[in-house]
Amino acid sequence: MVGLGSMGGGIAARLLDAGHEVHGTNRTAARAQPLIERGLQWHDTPREVADASDVVISMVTADTALYEITGGPDGIVAGLSPGQVYLDMSSVSRQASVLVAQRVRSAGARMLDAPVSGSVPQVEQGTLAIMVGGDEAPFRRVEPLLRQLGQTVTRVGDNGAGVLLKIAINISLAVQTVAFSEGLLLAERGGIDPHVAAEVMSSSPIGSPMLKARVPLLLDLPDRAWFTIRLLHKDIGLALDEGQRVGAALPSAAAAADVLATALELGYAERDIAGGREVLDKVSGETAGAVTRPGSRP
Repeated sequence: MVGLGSMGGGIAARLLDAGHEVHGTNRTAARAQPLIERGLQWHDTPREVADASDVVISMVTADTALYEITGGPDGIVAGLSPGQVYLDMSSVSRQASVLVAQRVRSAGARMLDAPVSGSVPQVEQGTLAIMVGGDEAPFRRVEPLLRQLGQTVTRVGDNGAGVLLKIAINISLAVQTVAFSEGLLLAERGGIDPHVAAEVMSSSPIGSPMLKARVPLLLDLPDRAWFTIRLLHKDIGLALDEGQRVGAALPSAAAAADVLATALELGYAERDIAGGREVLDKVSGETAGAVTRPGSRP
């Protein structure tokens, strides 16, 4: 496992609990100490991890990080052997994922992009949704391993298809969270107890499993994020870039991106995406009715 943050570390922990021999590395060694104490075998470079493992998994936060862990003499590609399978579970651009897959193929190995939908609780419970892009044969080889991590595991196409579907899913993640926060703010500013409003709203037809799980976070923003605003803003940016590339209009994604950008400006980068509710509250002014929609009645 290369990349032992909240999600990557959770995956490593689940594989350790399942009895697998897990090798790992991370940019910050101290982050891995609890996993080392549970049996993870530490290595200093991604190449060493690849050389010691049957299946290599990575989870990093951006294209630049993916290039960093895979390239160069200490990168994953340098440590791969012919026939080996490399699973990248990062949310990165489709172009970056396909480029790295080509480099892996040149080394005689095969890469699958296998990003996940779900947060820290789903990692711990093994109920992630995993979408996979890449060849059929390597997918079948690692499918049993993926099913120890995810409730649904689906090959959705060739290299790059997994990351494309992941950012498509995250459009709804962003838009639903912003829309729910807007409704909650409207109800609260109108005098309804926010706990009552959130309960009724999440129990109505709009209450998706994702929204229901985040209601406690929306009402009381935790210090530890399941999924940060910074990362969601990055993913929506990837979606907008891909939409422009293929000619797909994404107006709700663009609107959500504006709210997320405001959240970043207000210092919410490392807070959970549920922090969007606080952001909307702040930009709405100190009193109800402080913001009037253009063209609306006073």
